[in-house]
Amino acid sequence: MNLEAFENRVLPTKNKLFRFAFRMLGSSEEAKDVVQEVLIKVWNGREQMAEVQNMEAWCMRITKNLSLDKLRSQQRRPTDSIDERFDVRNEALSPHENTELNESMLSINRLIAALPEKQRQVIHLRDIEGYSYNEICEMLELDMSQVKVSLFRARNAVREKLVKMNAYGI
Repeated sequence: MNLEAFENRVLPTKNKLFRFAFRMLGSSEEAKDVVQEVLIKVWNGREQMAEVQNMEAWCMRITKNLSLDKLRSQQRRPTDSIDERFDVRNEALSPHENTELNESMLSINRLIAALPEKQRQVIHLRDIEGYSYNEICEMLELDMSQVKVSLFRARNAVREKLVKMNAYGI
C-alpha cells in the first residue's frame, strides 16, 4: 500500500475510529491515542494490506482491540457522553423543548452507558455509526445471531427504562 492508497482507504475512517474508541474509553485524549496507534499499525503493516477486503472494518477491529487493551491496563469502566459528540440543536425549538431534548439525550446516554459491554458496542456501531450487521460481525468477531440478539436486548433495555422514566418520573 502506498501513501495515496493509505490516504484514500484508511484516513477517511479516522473520525469513525475516534468515535468508536471514545465510546469505549470515555476519554477524548485516550481515544486520540488509540486512533494514532491504529494508523501507525496500519501504516507499518502496509505490505500485508493488499489482501484486506474491508479496510474500515479491519481498522475498527484494531481500534476495538487496542481500546480493550487500554481498558484492561487501567482497570476501569468506560464512561462517555453522547452530548459531546452530537449537537442536537434545532433553532426552531423553544427553550423548553430544547431543554427537554437535552435532558432526554442525557438520559439515553446514561442508559446506554449502563448496558453490558457487548450490547453497548453493538448499539453504538449499528445505531450511531450506521454499520451493517455483517460489518459489525466482522469488527467485533461475533456471529450474526449474537449481534442481532445483543442489539435487540440493548434497544429493548433502553426503551423499557425510558418508558418507565417518562411514566413515573426519575
